[in-house]
Amino acid sequence: MSQFETRADVPSKKKFFYPIHDPLREYLVKYNREVKLHVQYSDLLRFQFSTPLLDKAGNDTLWQTVYYDQSEMNELFPNLKYIYALMNADGDMQVMEHLHIAQIDYCTFGNSKPFRIRVMNKFNDNYDYFYVKVADASRVYGIELEHILSPNRISYLTDDNTLIEEHISGLPGDMFIQQRTNTSKFNQIRICKEFVKFNERCFIRLLGDMRSYNYVVHITPDIEGNQYRIRAIDFDQQSYEGRRNFYLPHYFKENNKLVQLGIQHMDKMTMRQYQEEERSLIYNRMKLVHYRLNDILQVMKKHEIAPSEKVAQLGEELWAYHKKGAFKKCRTMGELVEEQLLVFFEKKQI
Repeated sequence: MSQFETRADVPSKKKFFYPIHDPLREYLVKYNREVKLHVQYSDLLRFQFSTPLLDKAGNDTLWQTVYYDQSEMNELFPNLKYIYALMNADGDMQVMEHLHIAQIDYCTFGNSKPFRIRVMNKFNDNYDYFYVKVADASRVYGIELEHILSPNRISYLTDDNTLIEEHISGLPGDMFIQQRTNTSKFNQIRICKEFVKFNERCFIRLLGDMRSYNYVVHITPDIEGNQYRIRAIDFDQQSYEGRRNFYLPHYFKENNKLVQLGIQHMDKMTMRQYQEEERSLIYNRMKLVHYRLNDILQVMKKHEIAPSEKVAQLGEELWAYHKKGAFKKCRTMGELVEEQLLVFFEKKQI
């Protein structure tokens, strides 16, 4: 095996797509995530041509703006607007009459090859986005666990093999690291605190590949300085890779500047305090959504969402790290997530 293949911050190879199976579909129906949509992902592939989408500085964004003939637009655009109404107004089109579909972009760079839909207000040119993607089961589990266990709620819908996701606003992590970390010591300490908490959230629920361009940062002005919250925006690597370090954002070289800030501003006791704070918050959420969490884990435990060799490798590495639990006996990624939660919260009643 080459040095490249063993690096902790590099996926082993392109991720497999896993379809939504019947038990997961039943879960999505039960919790009002599965609805009948009049636009499928495949419908958006019928564009006539595309042009590169450039940023304000003229750099290629790796997105393509796509264009449809008039008959396609007449069919697609009203249905896309209705999807936006479902996501934001329970399907009430009366409050959406002033909106229109301004632009559709397509990205072939990511695993999910998403379409990004820009919805614009006719009166004030304010706009919002949502995404249309192929419904990969790994991503659905990742979004649902984020919704349940993190401080963030996420709106999404599925229909057959189509996934609709809301736009998660924030400053992209790579831009944040480049532009916003050279700030006051007080703000840097708060950035470090949030990165420790984000690192803990990802590891506890086994969300991988959180390098800087796979999350955004919310910046909220406070009485003194700013408050920060890091939010994952890419969930394709939920419980897929076999390497433990892949689920710890501080191991990615793209996050090195945040790690260095942490070394500069925190000692082990401070870092442990922030970890315990985040664990307490996660545990409190688990108590509030106990039945829903149990439902998703029961489905996830019986669903193959990673090759068996990756499951075995991650089980070995988690057992070696924790020195406790039944990780070696786990046969699916869902079982590993459940065991991870049990180990972290074994002193509490789950």
